[in-house]
Amino acid sequence: MSDVERSVIGGLVDGYLEHLANRRLSAHTLRAYAGDLRSLDAWLVANGYHDAGDVDLRALRAWLGSLAVAGAEKTSLARRSAAVRGCFAWAHAQGALPVDPALALKSPRPAKRLPETLSQGETAEMLRSVIAMAAEDDSARGARDVAILEVLYASGIRVSELCGLDLNSLDDARQALRVVGKGDKERVVPIGIPARKALDRWLDRRPELVTPRSHAALFLGERLGDRIDPRMVRRIVHRAVELVDGAPNIGPHGLRHAMATHLLEGGADLRSVQELLGHSSLATTQIYTHVSGDRLRAAFLQAHPRA
Repeated sequence: MSDVERSVIGGLVDGYLEHLANRRLSAHTLRAYAGDLRSLDAWLVANGYHDAGDVDLRALRAWLGSLAVAGAEKTSLARRSAAVRGCFAWAHAQGALPVDPALALKSPRPAKRLPETLSQGETAEMLRSVIAMAAEDDSARGARDVAILEVLYASGIRVSELCGLDLNSLDDARQALRVVGKGDKERVVPIGIPARKALDRWLDRRPELVTPRSHAALFLGERLGDRIDPRMVRRIVHRAVELVDGAPNIGPHGLRHAMATHLLEGGADLRSVQELLGHSSLATTQIYTHVSGDRLRAAFLQAHPRA
């Protein structure tokens, strides 16, 4: 049997991915974990392993080492380690392996990087430019794009959450959105008046893009009229950001960063921002605390009794 046909941990990987799918992990996460685990399987085949029971900690460390030598970044190595630890822990718990070879597997801690984001001025300029273009174009697509940008910045929701919005996700009484996030957890996220007005304008034009494939999706693609997909939303954001000279090349997640950063700059507390973003851990939210030294100094002068 050739190396192409062989597999060392293929059965374990298939079972683990099915387990993750049943937990309703995002399609992006499933693709990433599948790629990581298939990569390990191919390395094991190429290095003479024949059975999942033969895999030990030394093999897993050697695999990660080969990736590091090939130039993999620390963030990539950390994700791959997490995928492998999860797979072998699940296999051991299921009784498929007598021991868990990945129990002591560690990965380099990723360096904390400040996320690229837009300043408040750059965000305002982007939105003004897009609104002006939409007014000149006067199309359903233009109204949709403005609404998408306003909602992303107002709410800080993830692109997958935005694409999953339905017409009944709008909570008019609270001027908010009901969002289904990771792990099927629902939260209510407020939006401001500009975002609500942009949504109203889009809803007036939405019938122009509706087809039998639209169903109850809030945002639609213009070609087939079905639910808009994350790739299209990323293109919309990138095109909008390009209108601002000197702005970083960010996507939808960059607008999420901008919303969180601007809230903290405006005095919002970290716990409230955590709730809005749908983070399960406050530690995840703390990356957004890269506020200016001037603001920290002002807070110190205002609050410290011996400032």
